[in-house]
Amino acid sequence: MPQGPRAADIPRLRTALKVYRVSAAITGTFLLLLVVMMVLRYGFGVDIEFGGPFGFLALTPKDQLTAINLSTVILTVHGWLYVLYLGCDFVMWRLARYSFGRFLFIALGGVVPFLSYFFEFQVPPYIERRIAQTTDAAPAAEEVSA
Repeated sequence: MPQGPRAADIPRLRTALKVYRVSAAITGTFLLLLVVMMVLRYGFGVDIEFGGPFGFLALTPKDQLTAINLSTVILTVHGWLYVLYLGCDFVMWRLARYSFGRFLFIALGGVVPFLSYFFEFQVPPYIERRIAQTTDAAPAAEEVSA
């Protein structure tokens, strides 16, 4: 199993953890919007139209869209936010030095609805425990070398 984070990486790890929490919340929200959009598109054959002739927001058949297709916007924004989410997961994995399996498990947070909200509250205590193990081990290592 990989060792804990290096002492020099702890400040960057805490920053990455803060960015991760924000990205998890935003990515999770857009994932839920994406699920609603997919149900509307493939279940009912309509897309969400913004600013069209049917009103400010309207459910319009795909072949009748004349304004901004908000369904496509949701799809694209979620994709890029998931890239940010994966980037945060990667940085935390690299700095905290946890297992690759945990990296992949956390990566599922942007794909499985509601999982990113769960991870938003489960990952920070795990990272803080790894940091605490590193800071507790550092004085012991210094005593052994002295």
